[in-house]
Amino acid sequence: MSEIEDETQEAPQRRDQMEERIGQSSSLAALRRVVDELEVGSARVGWDRPPALYALVRTEHLLNTPGLPPDVAESLRAEWDGSPEHLSAVAQETVPQDDLEELLPKIAWPETVAGAALTVERIILPDDADEDAPEDPDEAVHYAENHPARTDIRVVVGVNRDGDSWCEVRARTFDDRKRVGQGPKLVPALVEGLRIGLTEES
Repeated sequence: MSEIEDETQEAPQRRDQMEERIGQSSSLAALRRVVDELEVGSARVGWDRPPALYALVRTEHLLNTPGLPPDVAESLRAEWDGSPEHLSAVAQETVPQDDLEELLPKIAWPETVAGAALTVERIILPDDADEDAPEDPDEAVHYAENHPARTDIRVVVGVNRDGDSWCEVRARTFDDRKRVGQGPKLVPALVEGLRIGLTEES
């Protein structure tokens, strides 16, 4: 009952090893940085939170926005590394917990948005749990929430217009930054949903 790839079961690799293997570009580095920030921020707020959707906007563009409040500008400058690729996450309206995979591709982002990110909590069950899962959707949710072998995870997914993606997954049972799984396509359905929403056809 999980869309999470098997990669999340592996021990997270050191950042320098990941970068060498992926051969990351400056745009991917910027995406990873903002996903890192969202993951750490979500952990600071805690569990049992609704999904959160973010527009990823180039920090340089935000700083040039007319009428930007001084305190916001000061905060952005404090985080900005000076590069044109640096991204800042701008929170959007609340999104529903259900049907995210269907909703995300329907969101049309303006050209000023360089990418999009999402944080959402999910329940992971063992593969054999599907055999006893009720067919009724409401009953299935109750079944998952009360299953003794459930695992709660928090997923942070980010995608940019260059086609890069980055995901970070934290399990509630291993609530430690050092145990956060990382990779480009750990949650394929959400990655694809965000990516479609950034295309011209959306």
